[in-house]
Amino acid sequence: MTLTLDIPDDVLAAVPVPGPQKQRFLMLKIASMLFARDLLSLGRAAELAGITKPDFRQEIGACGIARHYSENKLAAVLAYAHGA
Repeated sequence: MTLTLDIPDDVLAAVPVPGPQKQRFLMLKIASMLFARDLLSLGRAAELAGITKPDFRQEIGACGIARHYSENKLAAVLAYAHGA
């Protein structure tokens, strides 16, 4: 399924990003918002943004968006950090 957004020209003109970069910028912002609200996983959000997972991690970090961890994932990360 493909979704096409119809964004008025005056709204696009208000986005402070050079023309050729606007689509990438907007897709990254949409993906970041969906990730921040826990509606997409990091991998799916990166896919939507059209960038790699490491690049998406860097982007959300720069925006102050926290990564989501389930209790099991957090326990595994902490055990790894403690050398278990």
